[in-house]
Amino acid sequence: MTTTPAVLDPVAPGTLTPELEKLRLEVRAFAQDYVRPRVARNDHAEADDFDWELVRQGHDLGLLRLVVPKQYGGLGYGVLGVAVALEELAAVCAGTALIFGATLLGQAPVLLSGDPKLQQQYLPLFNAADPVLACNAVTEDLAGCDLLIPENAPYAADVLSARRVGDNYVLNGRKRFITNGKVAHFASVYGNVEGFPGATGLTCFMVSLDAEGVTRGAVADKMGYRACLGSELAFTDLVVSADQVVGGEGNGLIVNLQQMNMARATVAAISTGIARGAFDLAKGFAAERIQGGAPLHRHQFTARKLAEMTTKIDASRLMYLRAAHLADNEIPAPSYEPAAAKLFADRIAIEVAQEAMSIMGARGYLREHGIEKFVRESFGARIYEGTPEVLAIAITEALYAQEDDD
Repeated sequence: MTTTPAVLDPVAPGTLTPELEKLRLEVRAFAQDYVRPRVARNDHAEADDFDWELVRQGHDLGLLRLVVPKQYGGLGYGVLGVAVALEELAAVCAGTALIFGATLLGQAPVLLSGDPKLQQQYLPLFNAADPVLACNAVTEDLAGCDLLIPENAPYAADVLSARRVGDNYVLNGRKRFITNGKVAHFASVYGNVEGFPGATGLTCFMVSLDAEGVTRGAVADKMGYRACLGSELAFTDLVVSADQVVGGEGNGLIVNLQQMNMARATVAAISTGIARGAFDLAKGFAAERIQGGAPLHRHQFTARKLAEMTTKIDASRLMYLRAAHLADNEIPAPSYEPAAAKLFADRIAIEVAQEAMSIMGARGYLREHGIEKFVRESFGARIYEGTPEVLAIAITEALYAQEDDD
């Protein structure tokens, strides 16, 4: 990966460098001042409504080029910078965070490729005057986790096919649940080369979504993350040049796994942000609500809840910071730390959001107070970039591989 990673301060482990602290405060101000007033509107809008003005403002701040190397006009923060920014956004609106996070997924194969031609073709786009979004097209109707677990690859069913014809490939198939698919300029698309069973010939292609042969399907009507759009992408006799292949034919699973090891740290940051946003609402309520002549937080039962909630959030943050730091500084990116961070953070988001609703009682169940949105969105990250079951396999595989190395 060709970014210039920002590293943790070695003097105070777990804290941020001045550069990253400045980024965190800038994104926090953007989230509070610009995103927050638009949250209810975007959450209640029709499923296919998309707030381009919000994206434009985030683009002006640099949120679409955080991980892009400086030589291509980016900010060069690396995965750690993206994670820090996404926590701040998710503490206000997880759907908004995912718009920018999903763009990182589309950029990741180009960054990982080390191919200067691909990098010159795609990365400068994010420094243009108008915002450009990207997406990552992996999941299919019958092939989800089978494309994430190497030993499952032979059993993957009906994977998008890639037929080699001279210097080109012809793609046919359909991808589902693709975040940003409806609005992205390009996608990293994973197809199986004909002649290989299941997904054993999985290959990553960079594809312009305005190309002839690409059809953008209906937007999914989701329970949460409504600010970002998830849709189908259909590919019908789409011709893609061989120079748009990332990592070589048949190496898509390797690219996908490396990409996931980067992304899981950032998804853990989103879950941490969800937990923090819900906690902040409950904390404020517990300071104002009087029960038995004292603020709610003075009662032992509520105090215990608040103490456990904030401790879990702090632990979750430390785990994702460590995972993102390692993803920036180890080649290949490790599998254990990002998977462990995501497994923990995803659970913490649900636990903290539910406790926050409990503290607020009936008010927590009403839309106007905001907690119910955090509850809905706390379940989203358990699905994308690896379910708890998929993460458990990645974690235990890493544990036993470590034993073998010893």
